Amino acid sequence: MDNIIGFFQNILPFLFVIGVLIFVHELGHFLVARWYGVKVLAFSLGFGPKLLKVTRGDTEYCISAIPLGGYVKMAGETAEDTPSGDPTEFLSQSKWVRFQVYLAGPLMNVALALVLTTVVLLQGADVPLYRTAPPVLGVVVADGAGAKAGLQVGDRIVRVDDQATDTWDEFDMAVVTKASREVALVVQREGTYLDMTVFPDASGYFDFGDLGVLPVLRPQISQVEPGRPAAQAGMQTGDVLLAIEGERGLAQPEIIALIQKSTDTPLVFTVERAGAPIDLNIVPESNGSVAVIGVSIAPWETRRIDPNFQTAVQMSAAQTWEGSQQIFSTLAGLFTRSTPMTGVIGPVGIAQISGATAQLGWLPLLALMSMISLNLGVLNLMPIPVLDGGHITILAMEGMARRDFSLKVKERILFAGFALILMLMVTVIYNDVARLIR
Repeated sequence: MDNIIGFFQNILPFLFVIGVLIFVHELGHFLVARWYGVKVLAFSLGFGPKLLKVTRGDTEYCISAIPLGGYVKMAGETAEDTPSGDPTEFLSQSKWVRFQVYLAGPLMNVALALVLTTVVLLQGADVPLYRTAPPVLGVVVADGAGAKAGLQVGDRIVRVDDQATDTWDEFDMAVVTKASREVALVVQREGTYLDMTVFPDASGYFDFGDLGVLPVLRPQISQVEPGRPAAQAGMQTGDVLLAIEGERGLAQPEIIALIQKSTDTPLVFTVERAGAPIDLNIVPESNGSVAVIGVSIAPWETRRIDPNFQTAVQMSAAQTWEGSQQIFSTLAGLFTRSTPMTGVIGPVGIAQISGATAQLGWLPLLALMSMISLNLGVLNLMPIPVLDGGHITILAMEGMARRDFSLKVKERILFAGFALILMLMVTVIYNDVARLIR
């Protein structure tokens, strides 16, 4: 019941995210069509009954009841519209013009992803260092999938299913879609290479693949309060905690617990600053029922990134390219069945994520919108009839055949595409509802 109530609380962020992305997509079709003089009869956000509409010139702009898509209706768009040969009709345009109209929607979504990512990057961020470090195991959770397969602390994951994993980001992306599936690992241990087979556990609300392993994490001081014991002893923001009283390898929760039970007890903190170890003598002070030293401790090391505009654009382009590659990899996995359909998220799942992300603030919500916009743009380029990529594929096939296909052939192609999309929608909505009930 709580999940269902939570879902309805997520409706507004979901409608905002989807509304913006659909508007941008359809705006791409609309602008290019109008650029070439094509008459646009309708510009709709959503499908079904029209809730709000206004007519300007030849175009009716409307908001419809079902907010899971949208459309731009052009004059003479299909053979069923009985084209009259009027130069303002869509089918009167050359294949090159029609190709540009179809392509404009997905490209607008990719462009929006670039813009939103650039905006987020310009705000700066503290980036975890381990994300770009080699995937060397610092923790292997007992009874986790990794431990059951024989993984050990210090192992370096070299490959996942023949995919090289040079960083933790690459390792996580390779495993996240493989819940409950057989995964082949190549592991480097003490100079030798081992072949292992592991079945990642399904973790979290969306059943992400999880091996139960963590990187080597070194807690870092993220804030020092003036006048408190840590500041008085000379501790600084950015110091990396190596040891307390000579005990190394303590995780953030263990460090906090040790401090809290050490009221008025001198402790020797060994920190790393500018690559060199420093010992600091700090006496935790009482703060109610626990002891504190006046610091905030991050669970891992970070580095601050504050890019200028040019650098932010370059980073955004790189992230967009990497994201596109991951989308294609996931789609390929669906066809080869290496990626389970249970990992595909539909409208209900997007609503859940949108609501949770909106509570974190505008920047996380913009980052989410960027990711979804990129997915929408790339997926629409798939050569599946009904999608923009399907229409582009038909244009290309007609160009190679040097003739237009008959209306009957096009109807059969579009029907097959519609059936495929319908089956996919039924599957993802079933997955979403099953998660909601669970």
